Amino acid sequence: MDSKLQELKDRLREISDLKAALAVLSWDQMTLMPTGGSEARSRQMATLELLSHEKFVSPELGKLLDGLQSLLKQLPPDSPTAALIRVTTRDYQKAIKIPPSFAAQFSAHTSKTYEAWLKARQEQNFKIVGPLLEKTLEFSRKMANFYPGYQHIADPLIDQLDEGMTVRIIRPLFQRLRAELAPLVQKITSQPGSDDSCLRGHFSEAGQLEFGLKVARHLGFDFQRGRQDKSPHPFTTSFAINDVRITTRVREDFLAEALFSTVHETGHALYEQGINPDFDGTPLADGASMSVHESQSRLWENIVGRSRNFWIYFYPRLQALFPQQLKRFPLETFYRAINKVGRSLIRTDADEVTYNLHVMLRFDLETELLEGKLAVKDLPEAWNERYRKDLGVVPPDEAVGVLQDMHWYSGTIGGYFQSYTLGNILSAQFYEAAIKALPQIPSEIEAGNFNSLHSWLKDNIYRYGRQYSAAEIIKTATGRDLEIEPYIKYLKAKYGEIYRIK
Repeated sequence: MDSKLQELKDRLREISDLKAALAVLSWDQMTLMPTGGSEARSRQMATLELLSHEKFVSPELGKLLDGLQSLLKQLPPDSPTAALIRVTTRDYQKAIKIPPSFAAQFSAHTSKTYEAWLKARQEQNFKIVGPLLEKTLEFSRKMANFYPGYQHIADPLIDQLDEGMTVRIIRPLFQRLRAELAPLVQKITSQPGSDDSCLRGHFSEAGQLEFGLKVARHLGFDFQRGRQDKSPHPFTTSFAINDVRITTRVREDFLAEALFSTVHETGHALYEQGINPDFDGTPLADGASMSVHESQSRLWENIVGRSRNFWIYFYPRLQALFPQQLKRFPLETFYRAINKVGRSLIRTDADEVTYNLHVMLRFDLETELLEGKLAVKDLPEAWNERYRKDLGVVPPDEAVGVLQDMHWYSGTIGGYFQSYTLGNILSAQFYEAAIKALPQIPSEIEAGNFNSLHSWLKDNIYRYGRQYSAAEIIKTATGRDLEIEPYIKYLKAKYGEIYRIK
């Protein structure tokens, strides 16, 4: 049995190596690759996708997993070995339903679509990528239909990243959240907006990148095991537990862009670097779910990175880096500026209070596309109408409208956006549990010490990777199932104080 287990690990590491090579090509495409390389890159990525998929769905691996089921019954359910067999078996059963030819075709298609999206966004013209997005919708429906028996066509796509979550669970949760947020947004935006002029001016790219790297290092990002580069859309990718890459984007006329992108992606990277190194090269070396992963980026970006305590320590250092731009602005002005609430167009720039409205309308649009209630050609108009209705603003062009996010243009339509809002909800629940366990965390943050918080998150979330399900991680770390109350409590307390709302 030990030999079978070792054979499983060896096979999984071969597959992991192929996926890592694919991830390197994808990272390069989004950071450094010349545009002329797109056609060859699509072919190269499709080849690696096909090879890794064929290896993973091979009958030999299936027989090996079948032979290990007897061992699984003998092991403690929470042991890493039991988790490896269980998680790999689940992934295998899902993967064998995807024909290798489909996986390769979809990989090539998404690579082409991503390049078309870059051009479409640059030229502010959805029609450039629209026909390809129609094919993406076809691919997405086919993907869902490989898993029959669903209640909603989006459910199999959601389950890929958030196991156990369905439209039936998410919709009422989002409706309740929207009901809580709408009056809060109205109360805040009926007041004069906070002055955010301290964030606007000229801030050199080099200076912004230097400061972002210092913050990331301070939070615990290990630059011996990772690096940061620039990309059109910030992201995190992991080639191995000891090689985790993050990216950011810089606007020299707006200080918050690169800074909070870096902190956000650092949250993802801390999770990846904190996974048990014994899991490297196996399916366990990943987050428990996309929502749990997103909870970490939002916890570090918002609950920590936009807190007053955080800036008591970091603002004098930022002022020293940009003295001409910031010396006349006191800490409280800066704090209110980075927490300014407004009806905005761009999801990634949105404040904490309105951010989820951006996510929820995307979730609604993608489910309508999958249901056939909305045609791709009508998506720009539907997008603008939802922004007018939900946020009171209308995009002036398609680049800041329907083309602003890369998600539908680099993967399936459906299955991803819900993770952002679920992650926000979880970020408050996890942080509340951390503070209950270690009440000194806020005062330590004020002193620039993030060790206690980082250690608690690593001990209770990061190190387990996929050893436990998201539901098990949430329950074990917080003592409760997923719940919305800590998040609503956090938002109302923080923004009630800033905007003097009772």
